[in-house]
Amino acid sequence: MTQQAGKQLKITLVRSACSAKPKIKATVAAMGLGKLHHSVVLPDNDAVRGMIFAVRHLVEVQEM
Repeated sequence: MTQQAGKQLKITLVRSACSAKPKIKATVAAMGLGKLHHSVVLPDNDAVRGMIFAVRHLVEVQEM
């Protein structure tokens, strides 16, 4: 994973975290995702990449 300064990721919640474990729900909430098909733009850094990895089965990621 090469990261460039100023690069951003658009993250969209495509599956519900309703029946997920509490840690997964907390990660989704910390990313700013609350409802299905809601998107947020976050910086491309190690912390965000780690959160994406934890919830990769629930989200869709696009590089901007």
